Amino acid sequence: MKKEYFEPTQESGAALFKRNIGGEVVMLNLLRLRDVADYSNNPELSPESPISGKEAFKKYIDHTLPFLQRSGGELLLLGEGGKYFIGPSDEKWDLVMLVKQSSVQNFFSFASDPDCMAGIGHRTAAIADSRLLPIVENAA
Repeated sequence: MKKEYFEPTQESGAALFKRNIGGEVVMLNLLRLRDVADYSNNPELSPESPISGKEAFKKYIDHTLPFLQRSGGELLLLGEGGKYFIGPSDEKWDLVMLVKQSSVQNFFSFASDPDCMAGIGHRTAAIADSRLLPIVENAA
């Protein structure tokens, strides 16, 4: 059975911090969405009638974008994905998102803001699987 990923682990967070990234970081998000959003873990955020994973993810973006911007971050791209051109032929991603943050410290601050996290249930409801890859520009 294929493993799905939803949240970082303590180990992955520590590894990111230990990279000692001194400047901006861009987060590459690959997102597979549920057909119907699952609000069972956050019923307080559940809309009156069922919505799609795409609609739930839009609610997440609408909620978190102001917090991202206040923390020095920027949404660079939110686009439709699909199947790989180079990669596993049986794997596809519904959305691709690039988020730039001014520093890893600001990213962690954004990601732990309690007011921002109040809307994380929309993301949880929307996502069937995800990947997050921190990218640092290489001057080479």
